[in-house]
Amino acid sequence: MTMKINKSGAALSKIVQVGAKLAKLSHTTGQEYLMLNRGVNAVVNINIEEVVQNLDFNSNEMQVYPPAQGFPKLREAINQQYFLGKSDQDNILITAGGMNALDIIVQTVNIDKLFLPIYYWGCYFQMLKIRGVGNAEYNCQEELYDRLDELKGNAVLICDPGNPLGEKYDDPQQLKLIKTLSDNGVVVFFDSPYRRIFFDNNDPYYAELLKLENVIITESFSKSVGLSGQRLGFIHSTNKELLEELQIRLMYCTNGINAFAQLLVHSLLTTPEGIKAAADFRNDTARDIALNIQYLRNRDLLVDKFYENAAPKGIFVAVKLTEQQLLEHKIGSVSLAFFTKSQKEEAEKYARICVSQPHDKFVRFFDNVK
Repeated sequence: MTMKINKSGAALSKIVQVGAKLAKLSHTTGQEYLMLNRGVNAVVNINIEEVVQNLDFNSNEMQVYPPAQGFPKLREAINQQYFLGKSDQDNILITAGGMNALDIIVQTVNIDKLFLPIYYWGCYFQMLKIRGVGNAEYNCQEELYDRLDELKGNAVLICDPGNPLGEKYDDPQQLKLIKTLSDNGVVVFFDSPYRRIFFDNNDPYYAELLKLENVIITESFSKSVGLSGQRLGFIHSTNKELLEELQIRLMYCTNGINAFAQLLVHSLLTTPEGIKAAADFRNDTARDIALNIQYLRNRDLLVDKFYENAAPKGIFVAVKLTEQQLLEHKIGSVSLAFFTKSQKEEAEKYARICVSQPHDKFVRFFDNVK
Protein backbone atom coordinates (compact mmCIF):
# COMPACT_ATOMS: atom_id res chain seq x y z
CA MET A 1 0.00 0.00 0.00
CA THR A 2 1.38 3.41 -0.99
CA MET A 3 2.10 5.91 1.76
CA LYS A 4 -0.50 8.69 1.92
CA ILE A 5 0.72 12.26 2.28
CA ASN A 6 -1.15 15.22 3.73
CA LYS A 7 -0.12 17.85 1.19
CA SER A 8 -0.18 21.50 2.21
CA GLY A 9 -0.50 22.95 -1.27
CA ALA A 10 2.31 25.41 -0.47
CA ALA A 11 5.23 25.91 -2.84
CA LEU A 12 8.95 26.21 -2.24
CA SER A 13 10.15 29.80 -1.98
CA LYS A 14 11.08 31.50 -5.26
CA ILE A 15 13.90 33.17 -3.33
CA VAL A 16 15.44 29.77 -2.59
CA GLN A 17 14.99 28.67 -6.21
CA VAL A 18 16.73 31.79 -7.49
CA GLY A 19 19.58 31.20 -5.04
CA ALA A 20 20.07 27.65 -6.32
CA LYS A 21 20.08 28.93 -9.91
CA LEU A 22 22.70 31.57 -9.12
CA ALA A 23 24.89 29.08 -7.27
CA LYS A 24 24.80 26.76 -10.28
CA LEU A 25 25.62 29.59 -12.70
CA SER A 26 28.52 30.73 -10.56
CA HIS A 27 29.87 27.18 -10.35
CA THR A 28 29.58 26.43 -14.07
CA THR A 29 30.91 29.80 -15.30
CA GLY A 30 33.46 30.47 -12.57
CA GLN A 31 32.17 34.04 -12.38
CA GLU A 32 30.93 36.00 -9.38
CA TYR A 33 27.24 36.85 -9.03
CA LEU A 34 25.90 39.52 -6.71
CA MET A 35 23.36 37.69 -4.54
CA LEU A 36 20.69 40.33 -4.03
CA ASN A 37 17.88 37.79 -4.08
CA ARG A 38 18.46 36.93 -0.41
CA GLY A 39 17.36 38.78 2.70
CA VAL A 40 20.83 38.57 4.22
CA ASN A 41 22.82 41.49 5.60
CA ALA A 42 26.08 41.09 3.71
CA VAL A 43 27.85 44.42 4.27
CA VAL A 44 29.92 42.80 7.02
CA ASN A 45 29.66 39.75 9.25
CA ILE A 46 29.26 40.51 12.92
CA ASN A 47 32.56 39.96 14.72
CA ILE A 48 31.79 37.66 17.66
CA GLU A 49 35.34 36.43 18.24
CA GLU A 50 35.73 38.20 21.59
CA VAL A 51 32.14 37.50 22.60
CA VAL A 52 32.37 33.70 22.34
CA GLN A 53 35.58 33.65 24.39
CA ASN A 54 33.47 34.44 27.45
CA LEU A 55 30.93 31.64 26.87
CA ASP A 56 31.36 28.45 28.91
CA PHE A 57 30.71 25.64 26.44
CA ASN A 58 31.02 23.01 29.19
CA SER A 59 28.31 24.52 31.41
CA ASN A 60 24.92 22.92 32.04
CA GLU A 61 23.33 26.03 30.51
CA MET A 62 25.02 25.20 27.23
CA GLN A 63 24.64 21.42 27.26
CA VAL A 64 21.26 20.71 28.88
CA TYR A 65 17.75 21.41 27.57
CA PRO A 66 16.96 25.12 27.89
CA PRO A 67 13.65 26.30 29.44
CA ALA A 68 10.62 26.14 27.14
CA GLN A 69 10.12 29.92 27.35
CA GLY A 70 13.80 30.62 26.81
CA PHE A 71 16.45 31.58 29.32
CA PRO A 72 15.06 34.08 31.86
CA LYS A 73 18.17 36.25 31.64
CA LEU A 74 17.79 36.55 27.86
CA ARG A 75 14.10 37.43 28.16
CA GLU A 76 14.93 40.09 30.75
CA ALA A 77 17.70 41.46 28.50
CA ILE A 78 15.15 41.73 25.67
CA ASN A 79 12.78 43.53 28.03
CA GLN A 80 15.49 46.03 28.88
CA GLN A 81 16.86 46.53 25.37
CA TYR A 82 13.64 46.46 23.33
CA PHE A 83 10.99 47.60 25.83
CA LEU A 84 13.06 50.00 27.98
CA GLY A 85 12.44 47.72 30.97
CA LYS A 86 8.72 48.54 30.93
CA SER A 87 7.44 45.05 30.10
CA ASP A 88 8.03 41.75 31.88
CA GLN A 89 10.13 38.76 30.91
CA ASP A 90 7.01 36.59 31.30
CA ASN A 91 5.54 38.43 28.29
CA ILE A 92 8.37 37.17 26.10
CA LEU A 93 8.89 33.76 24.48
CA ILE A 94 12.09 32.80 22.69
CA THR A 95 11.55 31.20 19.28
CA ALA A 96 13.61 29.50 16.59
CA GLY A 97 13.82 32.61 14.46
CA GLY A 98 11.21 35.00 13.12
CA MET A 99 9.49 32.47 10.86
CA ASN A 100 8.91 30.12 13.78
CA ALA A 101 7.47 33.03 15.77
CA LEU A 102 5.05 33.95 12.98
CA ASP A 103 4.04 30.38 12.27
CA ILE A 104 3.19 29.55 15.86
CA ILE A 105 1.09 32.72 16.16
CA VAL A 106 -0.76 32.01 12.91
CA GLN A 107 -1.69 28.53 14.13
CA THR A 108 -2.74 29.74 17.60
CA VAL A 109 -4.69 32.99 17.23
CA ASN A 110 -8.26 32.29 16.17
CA ILE A 111 -8.79 34.39 13.03
CA ASP A 112 -10.44 33.82 9.67
CA LYS A 113 -8.04 35.98 7.70
CA LEU A 114 -4.72 37.71 7.99
CA PHE A 115 -4.70 40.99 6.03
CA LEU A 116 -1.38 41.47 4.24
CA PRO A 117 0.02 44.48 2.36
CA ILE A 118 -0.59 44.24 -1.37
CA TYR A 119 3.15 43.59 -1.75
CA TYR A 120 4.24 41.12 0.93
CA TRP A 121 6.95 38.58 1.75
CA GLY A 122 5.92 35.43 -0.09
CA CYS A 123 6.49 33.19 2.91
CA TYR A 124 3.60 34.87 4.75
CA PHE A 125 1.19 33.54 2.14
CA GLN A 126 2.71 30.04 2.06
CA MET A 127 2.64 29.86 5.86
CA LEU A 128 -1.05 30.77 5.91
CA LYS A 129 -1.76 28.14 3.28
CA ILE A 130 -0.06 25.41 5.33
CA ARG A 131 -2.04 26.41 8.45
CA GLY A 132 -5.37 26.74 6.63
CA VAL A 133 -5.81 30.44 7.44
CA GLY A 134 -7.35 32.80 4.88
CA ASN A 135 -5.76 35.98 3.62
CA ALA A 136 -6.75 39.32 2.14
CA GLU A 137 -4.91 42.42 0.94
CA TYR A 138 -4.72 46.08 1.85
CA ASN A 139 -3.24 48.72 -0.46
CA CYS A 140 -1.78 51.08 2.13
CA GLN A 141 -1.91 51.60 5.88
CA GLU A 142 -4.20 54.64 5.65
CA GLU A 143 -6.85 52.50 3.94
CA LEU A 144 -7.25 50.34 7.04
CA TYR A 145 -9.16 53.10 8.87
CA ASP A 146 -12.03 52.67 6.40
CA ARG A 147 -12.14 48.88 6.75
CA LEU A 148 -12.49 48.47 10.53
CA ASP A 149 -15.78 46.57 10.33
CA GLU A 150 -14.28 44.12 7.84
CA LEU A 151 -11.15 43.71 9.94
CA LYS A 152 -12.86 42.86 13.24
CA GLY A 153 -12.29 39.23 14.23
CA ASN A 154 -9.31 39.07 11.92
CA ALA A 155 -5.69 40.21 12.05
CA VAL A 156 -3.54 42.72 10.18
CA LEU A 157 0.14 42.16 9.52
CA ILE A 158 2.38 45.22 9.64
CA CYS A 159 5.99 44.84 8.59
CA ASP A 160 7.93 48.09 8.92
CA PRO A 161 10.37 48.63 7.23
CA GLY A 162 8.63 46.37 4.75
CA ASN A 163 9.57 43.37 2.68
CA PRO A 164 9.73 43.42 -0.37
CA LEU A 165 9.60 47.21 -0.86
CA GLY A 166 11.63 48.40 2.14
CA GLU A 167 9.09 51.17 2.77
CA LYS A 168 9.28 52.87 6.18
CA TYR A 169 6.15 54.63 7.46
CA ASP A 170 6.17 57.58 9.83
CA ASP A 171 6.31 56.22 13.40
CA PRO A 172 3.67 58.49 15.04
CA GLN A 173 1.20 57.92 12.19
CA GLN A 174 1.75 54.18 12.30
CA LEU A 175 1.35 54.04 16.08
CA LYS A 176 -1.92 55.94 15.77
CA LEU A 177 -3.16 53.39 13.25
CA ILE A 178 -2.11 50.39 15.33
CA LYS A 179 -3.85 51.86 18.38
CA THR A 180 -7.04 52.36 16.37
CA LEU A 181 -6.93 48.78 15.12
CA SER A 182 -6.26 47.36 18.59
CA ASP A 183 -8.97 49.49 20.22
CA ASN A 184 -11.47 48.21 17.64
CA GLY A 185 -10.78 44.54 18.34
CA VAL A 186 -8.44 43.95 15.41
CA VAL A 187 -5.37 41.84 16.19
CA VAL A 188 -2.11 43.30 14.88
CA PHE A 189 0.87 41.09 14.07
CA PHE A 190 3.79 43.56 14.23
CA ASP A 191 6.69 41.88 12.45
CA SER A 192 9.67 44.20 12.23
CA PRO A 193 12.96 42.27 11.98
CA TYR A 194 14.71 45.14 10.15
CA ARG A 195 13.89 48.04 12.49
CA ARG A 196 16.75 47.50 14.94
CA ILE A 197 19.35 47.83 12.18
CA PHE A 198 18.48 51.52 12.05
CA PHE A 199 17.43 52.32 15.64
CA ASP A 200 19.46 52.03 18.84
CA ASN A 201 18.51 50.72 22.27
CA ASN A 202 16.83 54.02 23.20
CA ASP A 203 14.15 53.48 20.57
CA PRO A 204 10.79 53.86 22.40
CA TYR A 205 8.60 52.26 19.70
CA TYR A 206 8.19 48.82 21.28
CA ALA A 207 7.49 50.35 24.68
CA GLU A 208 4.66 52.35 23.07
CA LEU A 209 3.16 49.14 21.69
CA LEU A 210 2.95 47.73 25.24
CA LYS A 211 -0.15 49.85 25.84
CA LEU A 212 -2.12 48.00 23.15
CA GLU A 213 -3.64 44.68 24.22
CA ASN A 214 -4.33 43.30 20.74
CA VAL A 215 -0.77 43.68 19.44
CA ILE A 216 1.57 40.70 19.10
CA ILE A 217 5.21 41.47 18.33
CA THR A 218 7.45 39.05 16.47
CA GLU A 219 11.14 39.81 16.23
CA SER A 220 14.33 38.21 14.99
CA PHE A 221 18.05 38.54 15.58
CA SER A 222 18.71 37.39 12.03
CA LYS A 223 18.80 40.93 10.66
CA SER A 224 19.55 43.24 13.60
CA VAL A 225 22.78 41.46 14.57
CA GLY A 226 23.37 39.39 11.45
CA LEU A 227 22.79 35.98 13.03
CA SER A 228 20.36 34.40 10.56
CA GLY A 229 22.28 31.13 10.87
CA GLN A 230 21.51 30.89 14.59
CA ARG A 231 17.70 30.97 14.08
CA LEU A 232 16.71 33.01 17.11
CA GLY A 233 13.76 35.34 17.61
CA PHE A 234 11.05 36.17 20.11
CA ILE A 235 7.34 36.78 20.56
CA HIS A 236 5.97 39.47 22.86
CA SER A 237 2.36 39.66 24.02
CA THR A 238 0.55 40.88 27.13
CA ASN A 239 -2.24 38.32 26.63
CA LYS A 240 -1.60 35.66 29.29
CA GLU A 241 -3.96 33.08 27.77
CA LEU A 242 -2.18 33.38 24.43
CA LEU A 243 1.24 33.14 26.06
CA GLU A 244 0.27 29.96 27.93
CA GLU A 245 -0.84 28.27 24.71
CA LEU A 246 2.18 29.48 22.77
CA GLN A 247 4.50 28.11 25.43
CA ILE A 248 2.85 24.68 25.20
CA ARG A 249 3.15 24.63 21.42
CA LEU A 250 6.75 25.80 21.50
CA MET A 251 7.68 23.12 23.99
CA TYR A 252 6.20 20.30 21.94
CA CYS A 253 7.61 21.47 18.61
CA THR A 254 11.11 22.45 19.81
CA ASN A 255 11.72 21.12 23.36
CA GLY A 256 13.65 24.33 23.94
CA ILE A 257 15.47 26.69 21.58
CA ASN A 258 19.18 26.33 20.81
CA ALA A 259 21.11 27.17 23.98
CA PHE A 260 24.22 28.46 22.22
CA ALA A 261 22.20 30.94 20.17
CA GLN A 262 20.41 32.19 23.28
CA LEU A 263 23.61 32.64 25.30
CA LEU A 264 25.37 34.30 22.37
CA VAL A 265 22.56 36.83 21.87
CA HIS A 266 22.39 37.45 25.62
CA SER A 267 26.07 38.38 25.52
CA LEU A 268 25.50 40.67 22.53
CA LEU A 269 22.78 42.49 24.47
CA THR A 270 24.48 42.76 27.86
CA THR A 271 28.30 42.55 27.78
CA PRO A 272 30.62 45.41 26.78
CA GLU A 273 32.27 43.38 24.02
CA GLY A 274 28.90 42.13 22.78
CA ILE A 275 27.28 45.56 22.77
CA LYS A 276 30.24 46.93 20.81
CA ALA A 277 30.17 44.08 18.29
CA ALA A 278 26.44 44.57 17.69
CA ALA A 279 26.79 48.36 17.39
CA ASP A 280 29.70 48.07 14.94
CA PHE A 281 27.69 45.64 12.82
CA ARG A 282 24.61 47.85 12.75
CA ASN A 283 26.58 51.03 12.02
CA ASP A 284 28.47 49.50 9.09
CA THR A 285 25.32 47.86 7.74
CA ALA A 286 23.09 50.94 8.01
CA ARG A 287 25.78 53.14 6.43
CA ASP A 288 26.17 51.03 3.28
CA ILE A 289 22.43 50.42 2.94
CA ALA A 290 21.88 54.20 2.92
CA LEU A 291 24.69 54.71 0.38
CA ASN A 292 23.29 52.00 -1.89
CA ILE A 293 19.76 53.42 -1.78
CA GLN A 294 21.07 56.90 -2.56
CA TYR A 295 23.10 55.48 -5.47
CA LEU A 296 19.96 53.85 -6.91
CA ARG A 297 18.02 57.08 -6.43
CA ASN A 298 20.75 59.06 -8.23
CA ARG A 299 20.59 56.55 -11.09
CA ASP A 300 16.77 56.83 -11.22
CA LEU A 301 16.49 53.08 -10.66
CA LEU A 302 14.05 53.12 -7.71
CA VAL A 303 10.36 52.54 -8.45
CA ASP A 304 9.35 55.96 -7.11
CA LYS A 305 5.60 55.30 -6.86
CA PHE A 306 6.20 52.87 -3.98
CA TYR A 307 7.90 55.56 -1.91
CA GLU A 308 5.46 58.47 -2.16
CA ASN A 309 4.02 57.95 1.34
CA ALA A 310 6.86 55.99 2.93
CA ALA A 311 10.62 56.35 2.61
CA PRO A 312 12.91 53.60 1.24
CA LYS A 313 14.63 52.65 4.47
CA GLY A 314 14.88 48.88 4.89
CA ILE A 315 17.19 46.25 3.47
CA PHE A 316 15.09 45.83 0.30
CA VAL A 317 13.93 48.08 -2.52
CA ALA A 318 12.06 47.66 -5.79
CA VAL A 319 13.98 48.69 -8.93
CA LYS A 320 12.97 49.54 -12.50
CA LEU A 321 14.59 46.43 -13.90
CA THR A 322 13.34 42.88 -14.34
CA GLU A 323 14.83 39.80 -12.77
CA GLN A 324 16.15 38.74 -16.19
CA GLN A 325 17.68 42.13 -16.98
CA LEU A 326 19.60 42.08 -13.71
CA LEU A 327 20.69 38.49 -14.25
CA GLU A 328 22.26 39.51 -17.56
CA HIS A 329 24.57 41.70 -15.46
CA LYS A 330 25.26 38.89 -12.98
CA ILE A 331 23.00 40.42 -10.35
CA GLY A 332 20.61 38.12 -8.53
CA SER A 333 17.12 39.38 -7.71
CA VAL A 334 13.53 38.18 -7.44
CA SER A 335 10.74 39.41 -9.68
CA LEU A 336 8.39 41.66 -7.74
CA ALA A 337 5.55 39.57 -9.17
CA PHE A 338 6.46 36.85 -6.66
CA PHE A 339 5.45 39.19 -3.83
CA THR A 340 1.85 39.96 -4.82
CA LYS A 341 -1.29 38.14 -5.86
CA SER A 342 -3.32 40.90 -7.45
CA GLN A 343 -0.65 43.06 -9.13
CA LYS A 344 1.41 40.44 -10.95
CA GLU A 345 1.19 41.96 -14.44
CA GLU A 346 2.43 45.35 -13.24
CA ALA A 347 4.99 43.82 -10.88
CA GLU A 348 6.62 41.78 -13.67
CA LYS A 349 8.29 45.02 -14.78
CA TYR A 350 10.26 45.27 -11.55
CA ALA A 351 12.55 43.28 -9.27
CA ARG A 352 13.15 43.22 -5.54
CA ILE A 353 16.77 43.48 -4.48
CA CYS A 354 18.53 43.40 -1.12
CA VAL A 355 20.62 46.55 -0.70
CA SER A 356 22.55 45.29 2.32
CA GLN A 357 25.81 44.81 0.43
CA PRO A 358 29.22 46.49 0.60
CA HIS A 359 28.79 49.81 -1.22
CA ASP A 360 31.88 49.48 -3.40
CA LYS A 361 30.86 46.01 -4.57
CA PHE A 362 27.26 47.12 -5.14
CA VAL A 363 28.40 50.05 -7.30
CA ARG A 364 30.87 47.88 -9.24
CA PHE A 365 28.07 45.60 -10.42
CA PHE A 366 25.43 48.28 -10.99
CA ASP A 367 27.76 50.60 -12.90
CA ASN A 368 27.52 48.02 -15.71
CA VAL A 369 23.73 48.34 -15.82
CA LYS A 370 22.84 50.87 -18.51
